[in-house]
Amino acid sequence: MSAFLVKGWCPDAWRPMATGDGLLVRIKPRLAHLGRQQVLALCDLAETYGNGIIDVSRRANFQIRGVTEQGWSSLVSELVEHGLVDSNATLEKRRNVLMAPDWAEGDDTHRIAIDLFARLDRLPELPGKIGFVIDAGKAPCLLGEAGDFRIERCADNGLILRAAGHASGIGVALGEEADRLVALAHWFMESGGAAAGRMARHGADLPDWACGSTPPAAASAPIAPGPVPRGMAYGVAFGQIEARLLSAAVCACGAESLRITPWRVLVMDGAPPSALPGLICDPVDPLLRAEACPGAPFCPQASVATRDLAQRLAPAITGRLHVSGCAKGCAASQAADVTLTGRAGRFDLSRHAHPGAPADLAGLEPGAVLAHFGVA
Repeated sequence: MSAFLVKGWCPDAWRPMATGDGLLVRIKPRLAHLGRQQVLALCDLAETYGNGIIDVSRRANFQIRGVTEQGWSSLVSELVEHGLVDSNATLEKRRNVLMAPDWAEGDDTHRIAIDLFARLDRLPELPGKIGFVIDAGKAPCLLGEAGDFRIERCADNGLILRAAGHASGIGVALGEEADRLVALAHWFMESGGAAAGRMARHGADLPDWACGSTPPAAASAPIAPGPVPRGMAYGVAFGQIEARLLSAAVCACGAESLRITPWRVLVMDGAPPSALPGLICDPVDPLLRAEACPGAPFCPQASVATRDLAQRLAPAITGRLHVSGCAKGCAASQAADVTLTGRAGRFDLSRHAHPGAPADLAGLEPGAVLAHFGVA
């Protein structure tokens, strides 16, 4: 198995992460939403201070890549000016909130998110990867996404508070959702959760007020590329796009604003159905079934290049494909039908597995991987 380093924290704008192509600066769009001018500003800043590459993360965040240490401070100042980053570094760090992207102003998801943002200063100092999930639409759509303290829709149309690692939760009264999330975060820390790092790994019994037998309602399908009620949805292959292409896409389709999802799909509010360069509009495009981390040389922990191989392989794979630069498996948390894990410059092939799982075939050169799947 490849050796890799678990950092135990997530970057943000105030605490960037060093990668193989410079500093990575994460932007957490409030309400998973950016106005048109904010999108254009983000793209301009990515080209001015970074290498022009923007990541779309599985936590519904944007990441500017290739930032220099000399330019980082100026970049943060401009991000704050455009309302893309909080001027308070502590509050920015705490705003790890994943919310259903199809919210409407004044609905439960929107209301609870606003309430929680107003209470960020009441949160304890949590482990860096801890996050909140607000999934209060007509049906939950984020059940497959990671998150520690959750508000979700249940079958009787009510809302439940649920701790990750528990199949069911407890009903919560209208208007009390944010307070319950804050209380659960405090209980987590007071009961020794910091040692576990994540709620799902925390072995303490939940308090009575957070323990219930109500499961979430059946999940709705994630947003896929194509026409949607608010406009047009587009996929982003491997969660990465050039800033110039994103800027051109927003201008070409006349989008009023942009919503970011955890499925590496962007919703252009107000956009008509149309194809846009650099984005996926076909809901059955094989690249939507493929995950690949940046790989070498962009990640110092990866020993192999990943995305060119994944792009060539995707049409030949039935089911999901995951090409990972190391055994850490950053690009996807779920097992894939075909998983390739980089190890010492070659690939280990596993089926129905996570990266780093025992290999069905080990030590394959890229050419051997392609030949195995009949790709010329």
